[in-house]
Amino acid sequence: MGSLKGKDILHGNQFSKRDVEGIIRIASDFEKELKKKDSLALLKGKILATLFFEPSTRTRLSFETAMQRLGGGVISMASAESSSTAKGETVADTARTVSQYADAIVIRHPRIGSAKEAAEAAPIPVINAGDGAGQHPTQALLDIYTIHKELGSLKNLKVSMVGDLKNGRTVHALVELLSLFQTRLYFVSPSSLRMPEEIVSNLKQKGIEIEETEDFRKAASESALVYMTRIQKERFENLSEYERVKGYYVIDEKFLKELKKKITILHPLPRVDEIRPEVDAYPGAAYFRQVKNGVFVRMALLAMILGKR
Repeated sequence: MGSLKGKDILHGNQFSKRDVEGIIRIASDFEKELKKKDSLALLKGKILATLFFEPSTRTRLSFETAMQRLGGGVISMASAESSSTAKGETVADTARTVSQYADAIVIRHPRIGSAKEAAEAAPIPVINAGDGAGQHPTQALLDIYTIHKELGSLKNLKVSMVGDLKNGRTVHALVELLSLFQTRLYFVSPSSLRMPEEIVSNLKQKGIEIEETEDFRKAASESALVYMTRIQKERFENLSEYERVKGYYVIDEKFLKELKKKITILHPLPRVDEIRPEVDAYPGAAYFRQVKNGVFVRMALLAMILGKR
């Protein structure tokens, strides 16, 4: 496995199969260690800066939890309004400034390419926690870790990705990692929210089997795992278009009964109406276990980029 020490984490395509397997192994080691004690001293004296220009619950808190579980400290900016960007400061200047205080930066921003801009400016590692409709690589890594835990393997999988595939940065990153394991992919979405053609074309060039469809039931019946995403209201310029497609696909108790097979269900959260609360008790509903796994994976990444693994 190549060392991630000092590296930026920006895009799902930067990882090799060996990298992913190594991250899974280290995350698993941390998960086991945390069953024995509440925290480690691996990153004692190190500081993580979390810069969030878009709302976040799971990503920001799991990164901060991960750093503190490793014995490090956190400084945080939870909104654009609370920073000098409200005065016109650029992302690059913010990154340069914060790098004077911290050893690593996690950034979420509404503009595609913003994390790369921060990484080019900062002399410390930068982790992309979501750049608009672009990428969310650490979510993809925790998704892969969850799939490995839930299904026992990453080989010969059939996966349905459902919902807003056009704007869904989580699925954009995840397909890059799944392609390393030759996963068969079903892209299920309304026609207006299809996976970007560039991503589909790149996957096909890698020899990945893809089926694009609007038939959710058929795709789910052929899959071991369904990855649901919400229709993202904040990505629509035309709200009437959002109203047309919201609630397009829903998993409820009736859907699961009619499926007549067990599936594993993941969701990056937050959900709106695409997974009914009644589904939470379903054995294959893994989305809250998925949330917990984010801490272990982000612990692994922080330890690796700071040279402690």
